[in-house]
Amino acid sequence: MTATPELPGVLGSLAPLLDHYGYLAVAGLIVLEDFGVPAPGETVLIAAAVYAGAGHLDIAAVVLVAIAAAIAGDNIGYAIGRFGGRRLVLRFGRYVFLTERRLDTAERFFTRHGGKIVVVARFVEGLRQANGIIAGVTGMPWRRFLAFNAIGAALWVGVWAALGDLAGTHITVIYEQIHRYQLYVLIAIAVGLAALIVRHLLRRRRTGEEPRG
Repeated sequence: MTATPELPGVLGSLAPLLDHYGYLAVAGLIVLEDFGVPAPGETVLIAAAVYAGAGHLDIAAVVLVAIAAAIAGDNIGYAIGRFGGRRLVLRFGRYVFLTERRLDTAERFFTRHGGKIVVVARFVEGLRQANGIIAGVTGMPWRRFLAFNAIGAALWVGVWAALGDLAGTHITVIYEQIHRYQLYVLIAIAVGLAALIVRHLLRRRRTGEEPRG
């Protein structure tokens, strides 16, 4: 077994947790992050993969633990949104002009396109933490959410675990570059969603028009 790797940058702050708690730290932080708590879930996943590359953790175990934790955390968020979120949104939504009618429209839209959003959201900071809560609030069927969430979790964990395991301490450079361009990814997603909403509204308007005699 090689010496404990020197984790660079922000990854280094998680070294004591990994040294003392190992897989438990990975599971705990990912679960917390995935139902809205500001915890470094993605960062600990990368750090654990670097540790695995140095022989201090098993990469297969890191992957399995991280996927299970990601799915569990998002499902906790889903339960929060499903059983409490809608009431809270309807109660306080009037302060931000979010009426019940608008929430119903968002609910139908998320049900139709939610699967793609759930998968993509895993890779976008902010969306990853709110993903399950939004799905619950908008009433996305749990089985549908679970399926797409599992796909997104597997892809997310697979990408970062592979990069961390293979790139070792150079992962910081890769991590910084990806996060540098994540804003552009988020803008592209927002533009795409806006285009879909406009198309949906135009279609409803056309179908609602009565033929002129």
